[in-house]
Amino acid sequence: MTVYLPIAELSVNILIILGMGAAVGFLSGMFGVGGGFLITPLLIFYNIPPVVAVATGANQVVASSMSGALSHFRRGTLDVKLGTVLLFGGLAGATVGIWIFALLRSVGQLDLVISLLYVVLLGTVGTLMLLESIRAMRRSASNQPVSLRRPGQHNWVHRLPLKMRFKKSKIYLSVIPVIGLGFCIGILTSVMGVGGGFIMVPAMIYLLRIPTNVVVGTSLFQIIFVTAYTTVVQATTNYSVDIVLAFILMVAGVIGAQYGVRVGQKLRGEQLRALLALLVLAVGARLAVDLVVTPDDVYSVISEGVYR
Repeated sequence: MTVYLPIAELSVNILIILGMGAAVGFLSGMFGVGGGFLITPLLIFYNIPPVVAVATGANQVVASSMSGALSHFRRGTLDVKLGTVLLFGGLAGATVGIWIFALLRSVGQLDLVISLLYVVLLGTVGTLMLLESIRAMRRSASNQPVSLRRPGQHNWVHRLPLKMRFKKSKIYLSVIPVIGLGFCIGILTSVMGVGGGFIMVPAMIYLLRIPTNVVVGTSLFQIIFVTAYTTVVQATTNYSVDIVLAFILMVAGVIGAQYGVRVGQKLRGEQLRALLALLVLAVGARLAVDLVVTPDDVYSVISEGVYR
């Protein structure tokens, strides 16, 4: 069963697209990531033009993140105050990122930059997360205490000014690194079509020392609004959001996210981080192979930055 995508200008198998959306939604709910780091490469692998994949992938992240965030809100594992501070930085970063996206597209380097960014970011983050989670599981197996927040343990982040108390997370922290983190994630959302959870989640845990139980829901909360803003601006400025593709991915993503939250509640924190790290590395490796392997079609025709 095929459906025609008007903006991507090609026909696709609707069952495959539904499967992609459901799988990414499931992972979104389980790990607290928007899923854009996975759906965008999957769409590119399925021959969707990168310009459309980035903008439409961000739209799918909105649906799956909304579904997962609502589940965490009902469970009391979402810090709205902390998420709101992250959101301020995220919106500013997304605005800058959309300008960068348009600039790269105008000079014809968008596809290459997107692939390189994915390989570098996914490879680095995945490796660091995998090493840490393996150490955590080893300590757990030997009955050693595994704690990400030890009494009196602080780093340079906790010495910054403009501190604010976040009661749900039980931390007293400067808003500077929180807004800065949101800003960086906002840029990535616009340029790469990702929710940024695969960077935000470990950064909140290891850098800001936020308790793991509220990180997932809070990450999804911020992702909802930044990706929604990015989608609207991309649609009105770059005209690269395929509404048909977005709708199919959203329906499947919402359903998958609900099941992902239930499964994620049954796994320990270090197990979740190890699984996410393996997934991140797998996607990065697949993109790296595409960069070095000679394509079947060496030449392509491009008109105004969109494949024809």
